[in-house]
Amino acid sequence: MSSWPSNPKYISGSVKRVDAPAKVTGRARYASDIQAPGWLYGMILRSKWPSAKILSVNLDKALKVPGIKAAVAVRDAPFNVRFYGEEIAAVAGTSKQACLDALRAIEVKADVSKDFVVHESDAIKEDSPRVWEDSANAGAPRAHNKGDAESAFSECAAVIEGFYTTPVLIHNPMETHGSTVSWTDEGVTSWASTQGISSVQDGLAGALQLDRSRVRVLTDFMGGGFGSKFGPGAEGVLAARLSQQAKAPVRLMLTRFDQNLAVGNRPSSFQKIKMGATSDGKLHAFQIENYGTAGIGAGGDSGGGGGGANIPSPYLYKVPNYRVSQTSVAVNAGSSRAFRAPGHPPASYGMECAMDDLAVKLGMDPLEFRLLNDSSEIRQREYKTGAEKFGWKEKYQKPGSSPGVIKTGIGCAGAAWPGGRGASYTTGEAQINPDGSVEFRLGVQDIGTGTKTVIAVVAAEMLGLTPEQITVKVGDTNFPPGPGSGGSTTCPSVSPVVYDICANALQQLQAKSGLPDARGDNWFPACKKLGVTPLKVSGQWQEGLASGPAYGVQFAEVDVDTETGLVTAKKIVAVHDCGLIIDRLTLASTINGGVIMGMGYALYEERVMDSLSGVVLNPNFETYKVSGISDMPDIEVVLINMPERGVVGIGEPATVPTAGAIANAVANAIGVRVYSLPITPAKVLAALGKVPAPVPS
Repeated sequence: MSSWPSNPKYISGSVKRVDAPAKVTGRARYASDIQAPGWLYGMILRSKWPSAKILSVNLDKALKVPGIKAAVAVRDAPFNVRFYGEEIAAVAGTSKQACLDALRAIEVKADVSKDFVVHESDAIKEDSPRVWEDSANAGAPRAHNKGDAESAFSECAAVIEGFYTTPVLIHNPMETHGSTVSWTDEGVTSWASTQGISSVQDGLAGALQLDRSRVRVLTDFMGGGFGSKFGPGAEGVLAARLSQQAKAPVRLMLTRFDQNLAVGNRPSSFQKIKMGATSDGKLHAFQIENYGTAGIGAGGDSGGGGGGANIPSPYLYKVPNYRVSQTSVAVNAGSSRAFRAPGHPPASYGMECAMDDLAVKLGMDPLEFRLLNDSSEIRQREYKTGAEKFGWKEKYQKPGSSPGVIKTGIGCAGAAWPGGRGASYTTGEAQINPDGSVEFRLGVQDIGTGTKTVIAVVAAEMLGLTPEQITVKVGDTNFPPGPGSGGSTTCPSVSPVVYDICANALQQLQAKSGLPDARGDNWFPACKKLGVTPLKVSGQWQEGLASGPAYGVQFAEVDVDTETGLVTAKKIVAVHDCGLIIDRLTLASTINGGVIMGMGYALYEERVMDSLSGVVLNPNFETYKVSGISDMPDIEVVLINMPERGVVGIGEPATVPTAGAIANAVANAIGVRVYSLPITPAKVLAALGKVPAPVPS
């Protein structure tokens, strides 16, 4: 079985991103930067009704607008739309203004319904308008049980009950969804902002009824997706159809408003949790009734446990007796999509809040309570390491005992991610030239997490070169196929493949050159022996070089102003393992990003829907608050290097426990629980009894 080098020079070190110069100088070209000859702007006409039957779509007037080269309906009428923002038609033209004029010229006849619902609490009522005509909004609960929870609660020394809720979140990557598509007689080329070039290729081929070989997808750089950018989406298919009609490339990038309506979100959760422990502090009984919405869809944040808004539960901790019931609730809003660690952030938040509440009732230190009930040896190690770095023993105090108006509190929470093992079907190739230059080609994509750097680091280590001597090319479906960048699988997918390519390259190069070792100083002399013919080498994923799952724990310290309700995150200590560390710089960057995203979940982010119009009321960065530079706490990343486990993905677990840790820190500071995210000033003041509780949005 293959194994990683025992005394690496570059692996587990800190190597600067190989694509950094292109990004900081502006040379990096994203989907919205592509200017294929004769390209046109594309725009989408979206439904202004949350529920309607579209009777007809007339494009004649739109096609007569000066500058308009193409116009298409999404599908033949009649058809139903079920949320404000659903796609109806699209146009392509020589200017943005021409497209805007054309959208206004499209004639749509519709039978508009006044019966719609956009809030979960309304949708679960029996007399609520139905989103789908043939089924109830609340699906049949998914249940799983173990032992006898009802009897077990009577055997507990302490029992708590809480109703922990989380809102719908919007992905909001800096680069919106979209692509530039060119459809010619040779086929379709899509420069897409995507986490999965192969899945976009498959999606376009299927939607356009083309052979897969006639679709090429390119993604050299992309600006974030967080789980929402795997297929071509309606926007990608429409861009292709417009390009075919206009006989010109079409760039169709969504506006921020469109982004917030139609291309994914994280489902909400409403977790009614009851949990009990025996007098020795051992968890004994657990019960949860959870519901949430995935909009009109049933996919998205499933946590591997089913569709819709289901979450993995009970989370992390083994409980001998439990009863779990979860329900997905449809509303007239855009469908959910996978959102960084699907299902796990809300699961961690609910469970970890309940853990703290039960620890307080037992009179135990919350950290000691976790150590007593967490069977993961890795997480045990992480808790102990993090507690020492954070100063838990020195800082922890009885909830609400912090003096003064501005109260300080601390909290902790844990995470696990079952994926991250890598995709065994991943392949790649390299071309070694007689001058010693070498180029690696893999059909994966770098979504900003440092995949190109990972490839360069592994190749440099194996070949005895420097990362700067390695040329890396990804993001092209003409290259050997690889996985989508999701589920924390990219690094553990590509690293073993590059290892195998290098091993094969050295074997072949040594055979051709006659040198016993082609690494390092012998590399260029060995390459000269190739003559004029480059050496092409392929490789595939190797067993034993990657594994899973990944774990992590985080500690949070906050200040809470009891006069204004403002919560300020002061410090986060994030302790994570990812098996063998490939590059510390990109790894720390990933964890920093996960913490920042988790902090937004805890304190700021929430989709707000208008029950009268069905529209998203905060569809931009002015009204949809995300964590900004002035909000940043001191983030200390502690990395646990475990080479014996091979490479393990880290993208997901880095964001899972942050919200739970912050919520527990707030409860520790003020002595009362704020039961819903985000923890806004109004909710803090309401928990303290200083103002009425906010009306749910």
